[in-house]
Amino acid sequence: MKQPPVHHPPPPPPRQKRIPPFHAVPGKARTDGWTPLRQAEFIGHLAETRCVSSAALRVGMARETAYRLRRRKWSDSFCAAWDAAMGDRMRPAKGGKSHTATPAKVTAAELEWRVASGIWSVIMKYRLYAGVRRKADNSALLHWAKMSGIASRRGLQSAAPAGKSQS
Repeated sequence: MKQPPVHHPPPPPPRQKRIPPFHAVPGKARTDGWTPLRQAEFIGHLAETRCVSSAALRVGMARETAYRLRRRKWSDSFCAAWDAAMGDRMRPAKGGKSHTATPAKVTAAELEWRVASGIWSVIMKYRLYAGVRRKADNSALLHWAKMSGIASRRGLQSAAPAGKSQS
């Protein structure tokens, strides 16, 4: 007597690599340009489709402008997110730190941009783009406050030892 064939469930799909949080690339303030939200949505669509042209069209931009955005200064963390979305191996950040860490040498303008735009994370569900999340970049804020001297002017540095008066 023949036994019925055993049906095994299909193997689970391979896990998609997590897209690292990133800082948006600064640009001119235009509603039809590469806003931080549009950049984050582009990375999400790129992770889903793995096609730059398709992802750019989904956010209403052109493929060429996406590649230009990648070449702008301060685009290191955006490039790391792009590479992860395409499934490429991430190149380690300089100094072994994460791509969103504040580098040792950074200009006040870049810190102000990081504080204003925050850190963007792409949310993927079952290998499909589900949305984006923006989080404040407190590290950049503290670094900017220290760099600009706000912390020392406001008395946020070390307080005077007890029993001694400041004169």
